Amino acid sequence: MTQATRPPESFQQTARWPDRRILDLFGIAHPILLGPMAGAGTPKLAIAVGEGGGLASLPGAMYQPNELRAAIEEVRAGLPGRPLNVNFFCHTPPTPDPVRMMGWRTRLAPYYVEHGLDPQATPPAGGRAPFDATLCALVEETRPEVVSFHFGLPDPALLARVKATGAKVISSASTVAEARWLEARGCDAIIAMGLEAGGHRATFLGNDVAGDMAGDMSRQVGTFALVPQVADAVGVPVIAAGGIADARGIVAALALGASAVQVGTAFLLCPEARIPAVHRAALEAAGDDSTALTNLFTGRPARGIMNRVMREVGPLSADAPAFPLAGGALAPLRAAAEAEGRDDFTNLWAGQAARLAPRLPAADLTRKLAIDALAQLNPSA
Repeated sequence: MTQATRPPESFQQTARWPDRRILDLFGIAHPILLGPMAGAGTPKLAIAVGEGGGLASLPGAMYQPNELRAAIEEVRAGLPGRPLNVNFFCHTPPTPDPVRMMGWRTRLAPYYVEHGLDPQATPPAGGRAPFDATLCALVEETRPEVVSFHFGLPDPALLARVKATGAKVISSASTVAEARWLEARGCDAIIAMGLEAGGHRATFLGNDVAGDMAGDMSRQVGTFALVPQVADAVGVPVIAAGGIADARGIVAALALGASAVQVGTAFLLCPEARIPAVHRAALEAAGDDSTALTNLFTGRPARGIMNRVMREVGPLSADAPAFPLAGGALAPLRAAAEAEGRDDFTNLWAGQAARLAPRLPAADLTRKLAIDALAQLNPSA
């Protein structure tokens, strides 16, 4: 911890978090959870946030089981005795739809021709595996202290096996109805994910991924309207997520009834995160109006920084195949553009508060967020 981020001894002795429920539930010093961020999250990032007093998190969705086991072992070695959250997706794999896939490839064919690529070549399959019996067995083997889910919860039998390990279970809700659904099925805490959040929307009840997508998105709720309503509706602790990148956001979330915050985008510019250079450059230049919700990269709405394909195809398109299949056809285009230093086809996940994030190593950033928030919560300390 640098001198610049170290609080005075008197402050350390008197400053207190007003709500200890998440601290006691997870065994962490500060109510700050690292957003798992599939693709960008790394063991080094998880270790650094844990060292800073927050909850270390790993994204399980894009790892093969053996890779995930190795990542968990790396965090355990670098963060002995500290808790770990491992996150999984709970989507149902889509039924193959060759006609839709062909239509998507036809829509992208001009870009293939522009880059000298064969539009008839079979694209790679989309990634992101859902939680299943194999991953559940890995949870039973490695026993993370916290297991989090996105897009709802897994099959009740799998969920019961997870809970039998002693893990605390959390999941994300984008509406009050989803929060109540999660509480009724045994979640120990609920992440209230507002529309400002970067990455994939958590929505799992309702029509978020089909039909009138633009209309569905226009009805989604922002973080600081959602958090107090969820806090009023459930009895378990609430974790605020979306648009929180500095101490002011943390203090506001706690004032509205959250017991903790989950921070993702603010950690993307830390050296421990794994993002391509074009993504880092886009984050550095991002403003408050730089992001939009898009389904082009995976088939499911997610917030990212606008780029060429989002502008020209439109950020939300009925042509995109169901999650997670859309990304395969974009992968060759992404590789070609990134090789030339362009972000035209890269999923530049980011929340609306990216420009507020301090540019620090992850452990220092975690401490700074906590120290600055405590200073505002305890002005006389």
